[in-house]
Amino acid sequence: MRRIGRVLVSLLWLTLLGAGGLWLMTDPRSPLPDAWNPITPLDVSAPPSWLTPVKLRAALATSETCIAALEGHAEFQHLDPLHDSDQCYIDPRLRVSSVGSVALEPLETTCAVALRLAMWERHTLRAAEGTLGQEVTALRHQSSYNCRRIRTPSGDGRRMSSHATAEAIDIRGVVLANGQRLDLLENWQGESTEAQFFRALRDGACRWFVTVLGPEFNRLHADHFHFQSTGWGACR
Repeated sequence: MRRIGRVLVSLLWLTLLGAGGLWLMTDPRSPLPDAWNPITPLDVSAPPSWLTPVKLRAALATSETCIAALEGHAEFQHLDPLHDSDQCYIDPRLRVSSVGSVALEPLETTCAVALRLAMWERHTLRAAEGTLGQEVTALRHQSSYNCRRIRTPSGDGRRMSSHATAEAIDIRGVVLANGQRLDLLENWQGESTEAQFFRALRDGACRWFVTVLGPEFNRLHADHFHFQSTGWGACR
């Protein structure tokens, strides 16, 4: 009987704790900050916490939640899906012209790439630009969608590239507020301020994208970063 009583008391405490946790997460009067509430939607501008990756995965779960998270943090148009073939398509399809306060030559990509890029702009690029003493006003890219096979140093591979479904974007450089252009190709080597800046961009991208490739991967990436929303978790 004592054992049954202890079990019942334990169950009662668990029930009370569960109810308290549910109240903390759902009641508008809750003192729990949104950043620490696992059911509060992702806020791109909020300081990252240990829950941010969880919130990002939740936002990426559907096109609706992804677009809702991206609203206010990018300039984009939601377009009808593109379907060139069974291997080449964009769905969901966005036309993006800026993320945060950084301009882009308009490109078509997926919401996943756009949202991850917005997180990178807010929490990586903005921190890294402090080393330059100049604000970054634009990103120079080599597009996102490209119906082609993966490229290797020995030629085209058998598998389709992640660009065939616009699940990646290639970044080649930035434009500063004074109009200066910085290209990755000319500023990766050495220990210059510009080299440190580009390394910070690469390292920070590994937090927000699944696959990140750059000059240290192979010669095909000597002039650009490959930021991918899918893949095998590489950061090179």
